[in-house]
Amino acid sequence: MTEKLKVGVIGTGSISQAHLDAYKQNPAVDLVAICDQVKERAEEVARKYGASRVYTDYRELLADPDVQAVSICTWNYTHAEISIAAIQAGKHVLVEKPLAMTVEQALEIQSAVRASNRILQVGFVRRCDPNAQMLRRFAESGEFGELYYAKASLIRRLGNPGGWFADKSRSGGGPLIDIGVHVIDLIWYLMGKPKVKSVSGNVYNKLGNRSNVKGLSFYKAADYDPTVNTVEDMANALIRFENGASLLVDVSYTLHAMKDESSVKVYGTKGGFEIDPEVQYTTERHDTIVNVSPQTDNKGFNFAKAFQAEIDLFVSAVLEGKEPISPVEDGVEITKILRAVYESAEQGKEIHF
Repeated sequence: MTEKLKVGVIGTGSISQAHLDAYKQNPAVDLVAICDQVKERAEEVARKYGASRVYTDYRELLADPDVQAVSICTWNYTHAEISIAAIQAGKHVLVEKPLAMTVEQALEIQSAVRASNRILQVGFVRRCDPNAQMLRRFAESGEFGELYYAKASLIRRLGNPGGWFADKSRSGGGPLIDIGVHVIDLIWYLMGKPKVKSVSGNVYNKLGNRSNVKGLSFYKAADYDPTVNTVEDMANALIRFENGASLLVDVSYTLHAMKDESSVKVYGTKGGFEIDPEVQYTTERHDTIVNVSPQTDNKGFNFAKAFQAEIDLFVSAVLEGKEPISPVEDGVEITKILRAVYESAEQGKEIHF
């Protein structure tokens, strides 16, 4: 039996459970170390998942010679610092999105990775969902022709998680950088990762936390505090690509909308497809428009399967020396897009690349 990949997880917040569950299910992984600033929480997670070592300082975990790879599941503002330290310590890295808070930080991470012989995979989990991989195969085979227009909406009428999510100094932004990043990256990936030409964005902070609303529950961060909110309510953007394609996206934590909405649609010269809320596509056959519903286990995004695939792809990339599904260069490009939306909104003009 081949030697297992020894993994450590840094940060035990809510997203870490998806990583931990997936590592536990991968037979090629030995989960050896857990790190969290709160020792009791790290110890509890270590007991649950069978890790033998507990750390409260990520630097100590990175100094552990037995740890070969790490998942970074910490606050956004720490991603760059920990990623660079991990790479320089000789570890392979899976870092949650966003890669970094600024383009400068993203480029520093990229430089560190390129100077090493280590792999860094960015946590763009939507790419790993089985339906996304199916549509990617269809697109690459020419099923949809030239993909030239896409639009996406991720609308929460009430869903500001508060806590660090709502603290711009720790998160880097609100719904755009938290959930919008997923659909922007997913569409960019499915369209073949075209080179960005320009970005025009708008950002609104009109409604605040809306903690006064009763009768409608939503996810709240562990450090939820309704008095702290320095991020946007919603954002929208028009992203133009050098090949002439364009992407229209809007995303919100809170909005006076009738209902929540999750919609991702891409259009081409020979057909178009939707991946949210359900996977389906349309094309022409014998001078007739035909709507097709692929037969898959899940019509919509399957969180558990996507995270399992993400972890499995990371592990196999490390063990087999392959390029990860979402390399550091892709993280840099998405960071550029996100920052350009904020910059465009602040300056009131289109940002050209």
